[in-house]
Amino acid sequence: MAKNRWIIIAAVVLLSAAATVPAYADTLFGDNFDDGNATGWSTNGGSWSVVTDGSPAYRQSSTGANARALAGDTSWTDYTVTARVRPIAFGASNRTAGIAARVRASGEYYALVLTGAGTTQLQRVSGGSATVLATAAVTGTTLALTVRGSALTGSVDGTAVVRAVDATYSGGRIGLVASYASASFDDVVVDTAAPGPGPTPTTSPPPPGECRVAGTPAGFATGTTGGAGGPTVAVDTAAELLAAIATRGPLTVCVSGTITLPAGMYDVTSDKSIVGVGATAGITGGGFNIGLPVSDVTTPPADAVHNVIVQNLSFRNASDDSINVQMFSHHVWIDHNDLAQGYDGLIDIKRGSSLVTVSWNHTHHHTKNMLLGHDDGNGAQDTGRLKVTYHHNWFDATPQRNPRVRFGEPVHIYNNYYFYTTDTGVACQNMAGCVVEGNYFEDVEEPITNTYAGPAGRCVARNNVFVGESGAPVCSGTVQEPSTYYSYTLDDPNAVKSIVTGGAGVGRI
Repeated sequence: MAKNRWIIIAAVVLLSAAATVPAYADTLFGDNFDDGNATGWSTNGGSWSVVTDGSPAYRQSSTGANARALAGDTSWTDYTVTARVRPIAFGASNRTAGIAARVRASGEYYALVLTGAGTTQLQRVSGGSATVLATAAVTGTTLALTVRGSALTGSVDGTAVVRAVDATYSGGRIGLVASYASASFDDVVVDTAAPGPGPTPTTSPPPPGECRVAGTPAGFATGTTGGAGGPTVAVDTAAELLAAIATRGPLTVCVSGTITLPAGMYDVTSDKSIVGVGATAGITGGGFNIGLPVSDVTTPPADAVHNVIVQNLSFRNASDDSINVQMFSHHVWIDHNDLAQGYDGLIDIKRGSSLVTVSWNHTHHHTKNMLLGHDDGNGAQDTGRLKVTYHHNWFDATPQRNPRVRFGEPVHIYNNYYFYTTDTGVACQNMAGCVVEGNYFEDVEEPITNTYAGPAGRCVARNNVFVGESGAPVCSGTVQEPSTYYSYTLDDPNAVKSIVTGGAGVGRI
């Protein structure tokens, strides 16, 4: 009989276990509970039993406990875990049910869970308390949790939707977990061949002339790995570049010299790192579009473009935008680039995109710098999304849109250097919520405002420096704190000018 239930698939590397499903080449463990028992599993909390739910399944029936069922050995390290799960009841919207990996103790592990609020979360649980490492506004029938080194990836229906880098736990057992929720679990499998996120990017800069991503993203794009784990291709012509960014699957694209593209916007597929070699790599004539074609859908599509890094490239003379992120794209990191003299936006983010970090870029001599949210009437796609971090950018003679924000909350703008802005710095409008802190404003006419044009937004301005002919901030309202999503450390705002001018742009990593 077909199983009519929600499912979560998880695969974990187990070195020894008594499997109750057929063995395959790279499958080391499995249990579909068809034998009517849960031999090999130990439980902590809740009420566990094997039941018939279309076919036998392992059910946790209590909504009044943190419940865990564990299997395996504490020596297990890198793996992917697979299980089917049907949530039955949540004690509250913040309660969860899912799978766990690297379980060191009953209250110490990584988890990929569904929530009662209709989201998927990647968590680190310590002392029984969960810290959310990444979240996605999606649910589905198939989830996979991969732990490899310090890189963690959670997938929904075959698409990676949450990523994080965390080195707290290096190994441990697997688990089925339900926090004040009841759920049925089935078809647990361990498969060493399951795809993972690839090696964790190094935090050290590459040697001169070598092409690889330098560092890891902070802020909302935390966990983005780009093309890590895939091959590397060198390009120095338009045809080679366009073929590479359209290739499916993880790929690092190494750009040498300045490549002239025909006028237009060119689509970048998921799981790409596009990296300039040295200080002279760049794009002119065209721009990158990171996102699906424009449509009116208001639910993030399963194939939304995700996991893209653009680093160490100069952009000039784009016929439209230099970089455009759209249509629910997520986990995008735009870092250490030099952008100027385009036609429209230098870096625009819109139409439901989220979990983006824009860092260490030098934008200059261009009017329409950065939009976050393109239209006052696009709330159906943008509300609850457009979560973006801007840090350590050098906004140099860019009169407006630094950025101009609609709907996004929180939008975190910290440790940036603004120089000679003749109109506005940060304009936080139309229901947006911005936290603007630790920045250095020099000769900026209107540094921070939530009343620039159109409907007002909300902004919190703190610990900023205003020098020269800079005006005063115009801010009001309360905003969600970025620290509820990620941790960060501020540089002294008085030192930001020297820090940013010394580190932003190409050839600095």
